Amino acid sequence: MQDIEFLYRDDDVVAINKPSGLAVHRGWADDDAFAMTLVRDALGQWVYPVHRLDRGASGVLLFGLSKESARALCERFERREVQKTYLALVRGAPPPELLIDHPLKPDNSDEPQAATTNVRLLSQLGRYAWVEARPHTGRLHQIRRHLKHISCPIIGDVKYGKGEHNRLFRERYALHRLALHASRLQLPGLDVHAPLPAELANTLEQLRQSEQERSTSPQ
Repeated sequence: MQDIEFLYRDDDVVAINKPSGLAVHRGWADDDAFAMTLVRDALGQWVYPVHRLDRGASGVLLFGLSKESARALCERFERREVQKTYLALVRGAPPPELLIDHPLKPDNSDEPQAATTNVRLLSQLGRYAWVEARPHTGRLHQIRRHLKHISCPIIGDVKYGKGEHNRLFRERYALHRLALHASRLQLPGLDVHAPLPAELANTLEQLRQSEQERSTSPQ
């Protein structure tokens, strides 16, 4: 059984640090293990998902501990009372701060829906960048699609990214995942942080060392 890192629990909600590659529940992937069933088995009680987190992404994932608490949490998401912060490694050089206001089409409709994301540059690492993204809407794959829209695709994104860069990070840095991490989730009365997974932290450190060596080497 895959180990689950619990970040928070009270009478109504539990938060975990979902690892990359783990689907939330059976309806989203044809796998043997799912976050919902692993949390259920660890706690010995039913849990109820209240929001999405891409299978390839890691980070904060909430579950309600009852149907009533899950419904209340879902309503908070619908009222946009929840603030989510993501970290991503991208190809490109985004500006220091940017509001992406770009409507996105859902899979089952031809009508674009309003979608906005704040992006902040945390560090430029040669041809790559470490960024913070805060979505204000909850469209499918919003951050991944918005970063592609500004020509800064996320490393490891097989759907919206660049194969040559994904391959480079697999071969050079042994990074075999989507470089997207849900680092923080805030709502009134709750503030949950998820530590950065080792594989992302190690890749960042190698990139920083390479960039430092480049900047200090004689020209």
